Order: sequence, then structure tokens, then C-alpha cells
Amino acid sequence: MSTCADGSSAAATWASKGWPSSSGWYAWPDGRYNYTGGVFQNREGQLPSGVSYHEYDVYSRAKGAARDAYRIVHSSTGKVYFSPDHYANFYLLSK
Repeated sequence: MSTCADGSSAAATWASKGWPSSSGWYAWPDGRYNYTGGVFQNREGQLPSGVSYHEYDVYSRAKGAARDAYRIVHSSTGKVYFSPDHYANFYLLSK
């Protein structure tokens, strides 16, 4: 089961990669891959407006495998949010 701790760990790894802004598969420390879909639009307005966002997967997998619902969202202000349910709910990981 996913936890905010898993989101924090994934966020630290994405941060070490410089928070890539281009969508695609990225090599992960466990020898598998993780995906970023690029820009997160915040269409439902659940996160603060006037800020740009990028979305990243939490769990690594084989390159090209189906994505699950767990995401982290990084804002242009540096805040990081965790969503265990594909953007239905968000939890602030860092301020």
C-alpha cells in the first residue's frame, strides 16, 4: 500500500534528477524505470492557482508498463504534493 513516505522517497529521487519537465521514462535506482507525464494542468483547481505544476509517478516499473494511480506533483514554488488516487486527493509533502 502506498504511503506519503513512499511519495517523499520518490520526490527525493525526482529532485536528484532535477525535476525533469519533459514527459518520458527515466532510469530509477532500483534498475527499473519511472515515468513523468510532464505538465499537470490542475483543471479541477484542487491546488493553488497561478502556479505551474509537473506530475511524476511514485512507483518504478518495467519500462513501458502500465502506470498506476500514485502521483507526486511538483509546483513552480517548490511545494510537493502526493496523490494516492490519481488526483482525487492531495497531501502536502514539503512546504
